[in-house]
Amino acid sequence: MILIKNGYMIDPSTGREGYYDLLTDGDKIVSIGTELTAPSEECSVIDAKGLVVAPGLVDVHVHFRDPGFPDKEDIGTGAAAAAKGGFTTVVLMANTKPAVDNSQTLAYVLEKGAKTGIHVETCANVTVGMGGDTLTDMEGLAAKGAVGFTDDGIPLMNEELVREAMRQSAVLGMPISFHEEDARLITNNGVNAGKASAFYGIGGSPREAEISLVERDLQLALETGACMNVQHISAKESVELVRRAKAKVNETACSHRETHCQSTVMADIHAEATPHHFVLTEDAVIKYGTLAKMNPPLREEADRLAIIEGLKDGTIDIIATDHAPHTAQEKAKPITEAPSGITGLETSLALGITYLVNPGHITMCKLLQLMSTNPAKMYHLNAGALAEGGPADIILIDKETEWTVEKFASKATNTPFTEWRLCGKVVKTICKGEEVYAAK
Repeated sequence: MILIKNGYMIDPSTGREGYYDLLTDGDKIVSIGTELTAPSEECSVIDAKGLVVAPGLVDVHVHFRDPGFPDKEDIGTGAAAAAKGGFTTVVLMANTKPAVDNSQTLAYVLEKGAKTGIHVETCANVTVGMGGDTLTDMEGLAAKGAVGFTDDGIPLMNEELVREAMRQSAVLGMPISFHEEDARLITNNGVNAGKASAFYGIGGSPREAEISLVERDLQLALETGACMNVQHISAKESVELVRRAKAKVNETACSHRETHCQSTVMADIHAEATPHHFVLTEDAVIKYGTLAKMNPPLREEADRLAIIEGLKDGTIDIIATDHAPHTAQEKAKPITEAPSGITGLETSLALGITYLVNPGHITMCKLLQLMSTNPAKMYHLNAGALAEGGPADIILIDKETEWTVEKFASKATNTPFTEWRLCGKVVKTICKGEEVYAAK
């Protein structure tokens, strides 16, 4: 049993805030109240004075590289990085080797994940071998424990295949997520076609590569009633397309309520933003080189501001890290040869506090909603809330402390945020009623 006293509790699932004590027993929260006392001498007491008590964070877009690339990251080190960052639940992407397009690889990932201290879930692939040609056995993979579907890392170009995948995911009641970049429009990926590509004297990735597929897939979601997620959104035009699509869903829902129509399956549209896309612009690629190279690329200041506005008004309803570890040797290659991606689990919350909450763009409750309640809801996970009878997945946050980014739990250090000073630090992470991380 654990008793957490004197902390400022924020439950983003209900908006409830205030000074409350929490008592856990096993993997459940058994009581939330004021002036709670330890029921026995065996109960551990944590004094959370001056700290925010929040539900464990949920990241629905991470790469742990296992199986296939354990030199970059494995499920154990990825889980340790997650716990250090305040995440008690993660959803892995399926672009491993072999890919998670079959029950054997799915079982391998879930079994290894179960041996960590946190909740490790995984998506399965949309297409066999991520080839974009043949759909996986989506129903069978769902039955074996996949929580969603994606070929993240590889855009799906076959429109009819995407339509059928959305139809199947809608029938299953599961989310399907899309990496929206049309490779036919990209000369060199990971670098914005603009100031950054001109600096390096190379072609780049134009915004149209993202916009075109976002537009297509939003329309398909509206047609099929799928629960669709636009991953790592980067362009202001994409934000506006999502905003309009969500408005259409709301208008249709209102119309159906007025006419008492029950026949149409409504689309459920989501979009996620990464911390690097709401903090950085293409100037970072000029300054940090390959450490700021990612797909989709960092774009212009107007795009960054549009993403922040989307987070504020609910157009973008999820913050996800796209934690993408690579070795130092890989990132040391020239800009056109180095892989895209940066790590993010250990800096995500602090970047949100420093660049969203502290400037007044959103409240701390809203940030926690974007990082726990909303992603959990999209994936139908029992997470992202503090409630009696709910999971004892809890984090303690020192919202005011400044710290320097260094000493990673991840195997990888490919991030431009090393040596940055950030505000807000995870002090303790509790998952399933057990302490899985404590700041030193």
